[in-house]
Amino acid sequence: MNFFLTDIAKRTKQPRENGLTMMMDKGLSLNQAREFVSMNSSHTDIIKLGFGTSAISPDVEEKIKFYQDSGLKVYLGGTMFEAFIIRGMYKDYKDLLRKWNIKMCEVSDGSMEMDHDNKCEYISDLSKEFLVVSEVGSKDENKDLPTNLWINLMQKELKAGSWKVIAEAREGGNVGVFGSGGKVKSDLIDEIIKNVPSDKILWEAPNKSQQVWFIKLLGPNVNLGNIAWDEVIPLETLRIGLRGDTFFDYLSR
Repeated sequence: MNFFLTDIAKRTKQPRENGLTMMMDKGLSLNQAREFVSMNSSHTDIIKLGFGTSAISPDVEEKIKFYQDSGLKVYLGGTMFEAFIIRGMYKDYKDLLRKWNIKMCEVSDGSMEMDHDNKCEYISDLSKEFLVVSEVGSKDENKDLPTNLWINLMQKELKAGSWKVIAEAREGGNVGVFGSGGKVKSDLIDEIIKNVPSDKILWEAPNKSQQVWFIKLLGPNVNLGNIAWDEVIPLETLRIGLRGDTFFDYLSR
C-alpha cells in the first residue's frame, strides 16, 4: 500500500502457501518480463510458461533465471509435460528441468488420455526432486467429469505428492470448473471444497467475474491462476476491496 486505509483485507505475506497468484506467461519477451516484475512481483507468486511457449520463445532460459532471481516460482505448462510423455520422452523432460534449473513442474492429462495410476506415479517420482502441481479436469469442453471423480482425483494426486492441485479452466475460463460462456459450476465447486482443503487447490480463473466469485466464496487469500500479465494488479485490488465488485466486502461500517 502506498498510503494507509482502514478496513483493507489482510493478505498473506510472501513467500506464501495460500493467497497465491499465478501469472500465465504466454510469450512475454525478456524485456517485458523485467517490466512485469518491476510492477507486479509483490503481488505475484508463480509464473507458468503457458502451453508450449517455452519450446519456441527466445531467451527462455535467461527469462526463467530472471523470474527465479526475482523470488518467483516458475514452471512449464502441463501441455509441455504431456508433449514429452506422449512421445515417450519422460527422461528428456526431467533432464530439461534440470538443465534449465527449474524447481517446479506440472503433471497434467488435459490434452491426452492417461491412466490415473500412471499419472500419480509421475507425481510421486517428480515430487522427490521438484515441487509438483497437478491439474485435474479436461481441456475438452464436451468432457464433463462427475463430481465424485473430481474429488477422488484431487485427493489421490495430493496423496501422491502434489503441492497443489489445479482446477482446470484453460486460459479462456470456459472448461473444467466453468461451463460455456465462463459460467461457474457452483454446485461442483461447493462439493469439491467440502472434501478437499481449499488451500490445496489453485483455481484457474482468468476472467474477472470468476475471480470475484472465488474471492467472495473463499476470501481474499484464495489461490488463483491463469491470470494475464496485465491483470495481476487489478486482481490484487479485488482481493483487498479496492474495486467496485468487492468494495463493501471488508468495510466495518
